[in-house]
Amino acid sequence: METRTFSDMINGPGPVLVDFSAEWCGPCRMMKPILEELKDDLGDKITIIKVDVDKNPAASGIYHITGVPTLVLFRNGKIEWRQSGVVPVSHLKQVIEKL
Repeated sequence: METRTFSDMINGPGPVLVDFSAEWCGPCRMMKPILEELKDDLGDKITIIKVDVDKNPAASGIYHITGVPTLVLFRNGKIEWRQSGVVPVSHLKQVIEKL
């Protein structure tokens, strides 16, 4: 199977939601079932990537991640939406459907 880089994934035509989080972060753990529900609802319409800011400090720096969880929605390599904190699945679906 071909290995795709982070850059390859966020530069694709479909929406890519990146969850910048950390293992020690309580609210980040709250996002896990929300993102699973979102993936169940939207299936192939969305790609969801989890990035641990402690293990990937370079990515955190590039996108100026100062708090976790921070969700960043990319399309064609551009940031379309960004929000920090726990975000309900209904709001995430609204944001993605507007793309």
